[in-house]
Amino acid sequence: MANIISRSNAEALIPTEQSREVISAVLNSSSALSLMRKLPNMTSKQKKLPIVSALPVAGFVEGDNGLKAVSSAAWTNKYITAEEIAVIIPIPEAVLDDADYDIWAEIKPSIISEFGRIIDGAVFFGTDKPTSWPDGIVTSAIAKNKTITFGEGADIAEDINGVMGLVEADGFDVSGFVGEIGLKSSLRGLRDKNGGLIFQPSLTAGTPSTIYGQPVSYVKNSSWNSAKAKLIAGDWSQAVYSIRQDITYKVLDQAVISDGEGKIIYNLAQQDMVALRCVMRLGWQLPNPITQLNQTENRYPFALLVPQGG
Repeated sequence: MANIISRSNAEALIPTEQSREVISAVLNSSSALSLMRKLPNMTSKQKKLPIVSALPVAGFVEGDNGLKAVSSAAWTNKYITAEEIAVIIPIPEAVLDDADYDIWAEIKPSIISEFGRIIDGAVFFGTDKPTSWPDGIVTSAIAKNKTITFGEGADIAEDINGVMGLVEADGFDVSGFVGEIGLKSSLRGLRDKNGGLIFQPSLTAGTPSTIYGQPVSYVKNSSWNSAKAKLIAGDWSQAVYSIRQDITYKVLDQAVISDGEGKIIYNLAQQDMVALRCVMRLGWQLPNPITQLNQTENRYPFALLVPQGG
């Protein structure tokens, strides 16, 4: 009979404190989560977000007995819905038996990177997003015509200034940028009329690079679609996320793993294997409240620098 590694024995590979470290690392590896505003953890599948849908209107009072303006305000609800992200990693038992190194330490960076890639793709571009999540930021910004084409201005600095102007015209302030890694080469050495660097590269570890004084980060996990956008600028406090369940782990030793068509890939018991199942649940939302400068449905707290012909 095959020597099956029990769940209790295998789970010793993943100490509780290391499991908790992974969720923090995922937040840092995902450009979207590192920029968005984190809400308290969810206690159920959905979290309700009341947002302002109508602003009060005031006015001057004429004379001593003039009538004061009467107005109202209104709110509507949006919801954050927690959805599951998961991966199963099969491991032959012989590998576990023979390994003279920490297998958990070896695979942890790959798990972190992959979860970050999935989150960024869904938040920025709507890639494989659950139906309950809002459209990606790039998708929505394009639909609302919040775009400047790369090369439209005298240089990239003017292009980015134009992108920021689209955000500001709707009553929001740009608090940061995120873009494709290839944008770095366009920014290096770019100077203003006084010879000062517009793109300020970070010279200190842990300190972000900046454009016009606001931090800029670059997506390096292959989730970025360069055909649709080169840079996102926006008020990142308007995009919020909440975690329903930190990353949890379960070691499988009797399961059958199949592909989307039902074809068996691994039969763990028959092939003397175990599999590590990693799961986390989270959701995000973009309330997009009305502002004094734009109370129409066309307002949006993000704008894009898009490629020519994109």
